Amino acid sequence: MVDTIEIRPFHPRHQDEVKKLILAGLADHWGTLDLSLNPDLNDIAHSYAGETFLLAFQGDKIVGCGALVTEDMGAGYGRIVRMSVNKTNRRQGIGQRILWELEETAVKRQFRKLVLETTETWQEVVAFYQANGYRIVKHRDGDTHFEKEL
Repeated sequence: MVDTIEIRPFHPRHQDEVKKLILAGLADHWGTLDLSLNPDLNDIAHSYAGETFLLAFQGDKIVGCGALVTEDMGAGYGRIVRMSVNKTNRRQGIGQRILWELEETAVKRQFRKLVLETTETWQEVVAFYQANGYRIVKHRDGDTHFEKEL
């Protein structure tokens, strides 16, 4: 199944579909959604200008996404954000493909380390990042914080 996945950069024409994908994933995990907590999704092209925002396509359908943003260029840190896979497409390696592409991009962008965080209770997500070489560096305010040396 993952062989039929194509990873491409975000384009503004995909704005609505990507926003719906991410918000659906958040609602799925939280059971509710506070739209005011996600203002970056109102204009993804603007919010992530100069950064890397990737989409996973299966045919012409967007089934996943993820972004790499500069955390601290002086220290060589990047941050993985907005990782999401459509509920019906999870556990097929799509998230891993997106993550690998983001990691390859991070090396090209000369980052030495990647950081990310997720909700502490999302055990399947915590396990996913650990299986991909991310180590837990702290727990704070209900979140698990990870890092990975590149």
